[in-house]
Amino acid sequence: MPAENQTRRNKTAKEMAERLGVSERTIRNIVAESRDSYQARAAERRDTAVKLREQGMKYREIAEEMEISTGAVGRLLHDAKKHDEKNIESRAS
Repeated sequence: MPAENQTRRNKTAKEMAERLGVSERTIRNIVAESRDSYQARAAERRDTAVKLREQGMKYREIAEEMEISTGAVGRLLHDAKKHDEKNIESRAS
């Protein structure tokens, strides 16, 4: 069952479990983001990084624009390249 409220939480599952008297696993199940939602958000972040890079921005500039680290920018661009390769292979089959 996906969480109804898709905002990011600011307390850990352990903190919430202790406060409510339930297990951490119960909290994680209740507040979990659906897989489709996570994948859509990840694809959007990859696409944003790729578009900014195609505009000629440097990793540092992309990181500032997206408010993430330069390492995260590298990871997003690497993942985008791998994702595109998989799509090309599946179309060729």
